[in-house]
Amino acid sequence: MNTISLGMIQEAAAYIRTKTEKLPEIGLILGSGLGVLADLIEDGISIPYQDIPHFPVSTVEGHEGELLLGTIQGRPVVMMKGRFHMYEGYGPEVTAFPVRVMKELGVKSLLVTNAAGGVNTSFAAGDLMIITDHLNLTGRNPLAGPNDNALGVRFPDMTEAYSKRLRSLAKEVAEGQGLQLREGVYAGLLGPNYETPAEIVMLRTMGAAAVGMSTVSEVIVARHAGLEVLGFSCITNMAAGILDQPLSHSEVMETAEQVRGQFLKLVLGVIPHM
Repeated sequence: MNTISLGMIQEAAAYIRTKTEKLPEIGLILGSGLGVLADLIEDGISIPYQDIPHFPVSTVEGHEGELLLGTIQGRPVVMMKGRFHMYEGYGPEVTAFPVRVMKELGVKSLLVTNAAGGVNTSFAAGDLMIITDHLNLTGRNPLAGPNDNALGVRFPDMTEAYSKRLRSLAKEVAEGQGLQLREGVYAGLLGPNYETPAEIVMLRTMGAAAVGMSTVSEVIVARHAGLEVLGFSCITNMAAGILDQPLSHSEVMETAEQVRGQFLKLVLGVIPHM
């Protein structure tokens, strides 16, 4: 049952407005090890998640648990430094609650990033991928339960979950920077275990290029709310069975650190045009 109400969204947004006069236009949600994007924020203020009414708290290493507001390249932004996952015990509507709050604050477009395993065998650790579409394989949906028409329609269209306009923009920026971007479908699973080699074969057969444990609920809610979405996956490791070696969260964090410079430069180039 959906436990998120319009009143809860408004209370959280009202509290955030007491901390800043700058209302954001762009929302950013950062994945494991990608909190380095917070370095880009100018004139930023930080609000711990535990201070915001109805916000859950992130419990995962690499997810620091604070909301940042400020500007990047002159554009007012709100940034989640650390996200929430269903494998932490939260319902999908709770993991996506911050997206509802961003919309209430005035956000029009959303940039989501994640650390993902490479399913496409032509990928390599350290690649950056534009998400073209996703497979929601979590078995959960943040829109299940009663629908509040004030938040969005009962049956939202997902034909263009990830904006064609923003994907084209990202490719243009990357080309200008001499950066090779991969493209592909992101498969979102519940976690928290990494996938088995057999599951990776299944995902590849289904058309997935990368796999992770986040993002899909946030994007479903963003589209329900009418936000334009751009998504990037940082391929931090090759998925199970491809290199015949075990997977670890430390490897994910190390690879995210290695691509830091490229990633920051790409986002700096994209944000002014979102």
